[in-house]
Amino acid sequence: MAKTKLIHVAAITFAVFLAGCASNDVEETSGAETTETGTDEGLGDLTLEVEQQDPVEMDTSGDDEMADAVTSEFMDLLDQTLVYFDFDESSIRSEFRTVLNAHAMNLAANPNMSVVLEGHADERGTREYNLALGERRAKAIADYMMLRGVASSQIDTVSYGEEMPLALGSTESDYAENRRVEIVYP
Repeated sequence: MAKTKLIHVAAITFAVFLAGCASNDVEETSGAETTETGTDEGLGDLTLEVEQQDPVEMDTSGDDEMADAVTSEFMDLLDQTLVYFDFDESSIRSEFRTVLNAHAMNLAANPNMSVVLEGHADERGTREYNLALGERRAKAIADYMMLRGVASSQIDTVSYGEEMPLALGSTESDYAENRRVEIVYP
């Protein structure tokens, strides 16, 4: 029960994060009219005209549905446990930042939870080089998560280099599948 509650708190925090990242073009919300004009810096001038409503009369019937949708979206992000890398790179691609943010929020909200980051490389390069590359990839994700509030004691890293491929072929597509970090919750 407590774990579910912590995941809900993390999901709601994630929803607030997503709302902050959302577009500034807001036209109308229920019970209030909002007009906004953007600036080059994206801060905008916000003008609100809010109708006074008795709190008892406010419609909150959609709140549970919204919380369920946010929780579902958050759980979908947590289900994504593979982060892929470009050839000979250990920098995190922008398309995986939302997934990593969700995992970081989950770990930060659950300090007794831990994760193992398993670094991998494709078969090109020497065994030693690929072990080091897998380690750099795992450490890059560990650093990213620690910057978002995860304690270093919650994270272990390991490199398998080229030893545990997902794809056994020698095409670029196969290589791309093998250049990864797997996020494993023990």
